[in-house]
Amino acid sequence: MIRIALDLMGGDKAPEEIKAGAFMYAQFLEKSKIDNVKIYVVGLPEHVREFDSHPLKQYFETVSTKDFLPMDIKPTEALRRKESSMYVCCQMLKEKQVDAVVSAGNTGALLACATLVVGRIKGIERPALAVPVPSLKGFTVLIDAGANAEIRPEWLVQFAEMGIEYAKLLGVPDPKVGLLNVGTEENKGTEREKQAYIMLKERYGTKFHGNVEGSDINLGTVDVVVTDGFSGNIAMKTMEGVAKLISTIIKQEVKKSFDGILGALFFARTLKKLKKKLDPRSYGGTFFLGVDGLVVKAHGNSDRVAIKNALEVARRGVENQLVEKLKKRLGREGNN
Repeated sequence: MIRIALDLMGGDKAPEEIKAGAFMYAQFLEKSKIDNVKIYVVGLPEHVREFDSHPLKQYFETVSTKDFLPMDIKPTEALRRKESSMYVCCQMLKEKQVDAVVSAGNTGALLACATLVVGRIKGIERPALAVPVPSLKGFTVLIDAGANAEIRPEWLVQFAEMGIEYAKLLGVPDPKVGLLNVGTEENKGTEREKQAYIMLKERYGTKFHGNVEGSDINLGTVDVVVTDGFSGNIAMKTMEGVAKLISTIIKQEVKKSFDGILGALFFARTLKKLKKKLDPRSYGGTFFLGVDGLVVKAHGNSDRVAIKNALEVARRGVENQLVEKLKKRLGREGNN
C-alpha cells in the first residue's frame, strides 16, 4: 500500500481546493482501478471530517491537527509549531507511517520541516527543488527551483549530482549539465559562478557543457540546469507566465476571425496537447531532492487540478522508489 500524507491546510487556496484535488484524485484512482493508494488527509477537524463520509472514503484516512501554518510563516517558526498540519505530515514520514508528503504550503517552511524533521540523505548539505521543465528535447531538470536563495559554490556541485541522477531515473541515460549564467563565456557571472564553473568542470569533465542562459532551459541544450533557488524560481515562474501568454494569445486569435476558428478546428488536437504541455498545473509538484524521504512541493497557488497531479507525482515517486534509487546511485545511506 502506498501511503501519502496530504497537507490539507497548505497553500493560497487551502483548504477548499486541496480538498477538491484530493476528491479528484480519488476519482482518478477509482477510474484507473488503482487500489493500493491511501491518502492521509491532515488538517483541522472541521475540514477533515467530510472525508469520512465521502463516497470514495476507502481511499482516505483522516488525521486531525490543532494548528496550520500561514503562507507567510518563517521557517524557524514552522519548526516550533509541532501541531501544524505540515509538521505532522513530515513527522509521519519520518516515523514511516506514510511513504510521501504533499504540501502546497510555504516553501521555506516545508524545506525546514523536510530537512530537520524528515532528515537529509547522508552527505547532502542542502536539499533542492528539482523541476522537469518542458523543452524541445522532452524536458530539462531545473535545480534548484526555489529552495535555497543563498548558496555556496560547492552546493551547486551537489545540486548537479542530484539533478543528474534524477534525470537518469527519468530515462536520460547520460545527462549533460549546464550552469545557469548571464552568458556562455567561462568568465561570466559572480565569483560564486566562476568558482562553481571550475568545480563542475573538474567533477564532470565532458559531461559539463559549461554556462547556459535562460533560453537554453526550454531549448534543451543540456539535460540538467544548475542554479541557486532565487534565480531558478524566477526562471521557472517566467516560463509559466510565457506559457500563459501563448495560451491566451492563441485563444484571442481564434475568436477574431473565421480563419482562426477554422485553423483551430484543424489543429484542435495539437493545440490541446500544447496547452497541456505548457500548463504548469500538469506537473503538479516537484521533489525536494536530498531529503531522506519523498517530499513533494506543490505550487503555492495550486488549484484542484494541480493538487490531483501532485498526488500522482508522489505515487509514482514511491512506486519508482525514487529516494532509495537516488541514495543507491549516490552511494549513500542513512541520515546526516
